[in-house]
Amino acid sequence: MSEWAWPARRGWFVLGEVPGPDVDEFAEADQVIAALARPGAADGTLLAVQHPSQTPAALAAAQPLAATLPAARRTLDQLRATAYQEADDVVAAYRVTGGDGTALGVLCLIDPAAVDANGLARVRHSEQVYPDVVEERAAVLAGLGAATSAAMLLPVAEGPALTDLIRATIDGIGAPAVSTTDSAGRRHDLWPIGPGATQDALLTAVQRHPLLVADGNHRVAAASHLPSLLALVTAGPDLHIGAINRCLHDTGLTLADLVAAWHQAGLTTRAPEPPRLGTVLVETPADAISVDLPPVTHDEPQPRIDHGTVENVLIKAALGIDPEGPHVRPLPANREPATGYDAVLHIAPVPFADVLRVHEQGRRMPRKSTYFTPKPRSGLFLADLTS
Repeated sequence: MSEWAWPARRGWFVLGEVPGPDVDEFAEADQVIAALARPGAADGTLLAVQHPSQTPAALAAAQPLAATLPAARRTLDQLRATAYQEADDVVAAYRVTGGDGTALGVLCLIDPAAVDANGLARVRHSEQVYPDVVEERAAVLAGLGAATSAAMLLPVAEGPALTDLIRATIDGIGAPAVSTTDSAGRRHDLWPIGPGATQDALLTAVQRHPLLVADGNHRVAAASHLPSLLALVTAGPDLHIGAINRCLHDTGLTLADLVAAWHQAGLTTRAPEPPRLGTVLVETPADAISVDLPPVTHDEPQPRIDHGTVENVLIKAALGIDPEGPHVRPLPANREPATGYDAVLHIAPVPFADVLRVHEQGRRMPRKSTYFTPKPRSGLFLADLTS
């Protein structure tokens, strides 16, 4: 078997808490900007390194991303010298536990361009992406020369065997080298593992089957021209898939406007109820309704993923709004929309069986259609990507 997963030649583990605000990877630009605007948040923090063009100083000077990256790299060097401990040729066993599940995994580097003997990708994207987000992430990765957060990848088979191996590994080591709790109350533990039989066994297990991108499709795409990708390879054992809704902003549309447009497009609306597959719950600040999605046609790929129908039929065709434009924002379930929103289109979570079927067919899910939790925490482990 050719090698397509390997240890970080140079890696750094956080010594205490991640320096700076704890902002979820899903955060919108305005949330990052607000976090960096807090006193001291933009001074020597990892969040400022990850989003250097969103700091107050960069925004005030209207600096493009490229102009902010040299200073960001210097700050990263300072952080690695003061807030992190270097460990070379290392992987890590990882455990995250919280109210939204438990995941045991292996943090390591993956070749994002690896293919098998049949020319099929070892790392297989699960969702479509926003090209502008990929471009920005690629520029940051190249400019920093390091990964500060990991994509989450799932093996397509034999997941329990990987989980059992990781559990036995950490039980044999004892106390973790890194243990911290994030702002949502999840516990994150890390066990660095250097060269030897244990590391070899973990890397062999990671490479046994192709890996599906559960979280971090944009990071994986951004790393496509780099020699490696930082990833957490995990099979749970207790992963959850939450819904990612769509929020309409600054459209000027009322619920009556939405209903009229959807009726004109031949859609049926009725009294509000929780979303299920084939239906959408639409909530505005004043009222709510449910919308039935059009029936699946005989020539439509199945399983249908409702997020694509919502974007293409309800938003683009009926409302004339670009789903990739500024008026449509993805919003994970159970999160509050930004102030001044027009409507939230609540979509039922995608069953994991449907995710696997789409993957087996060689298709991609619509962008931002699955929200796997619990996820690895950004900033616990940094990996050099230049060697």
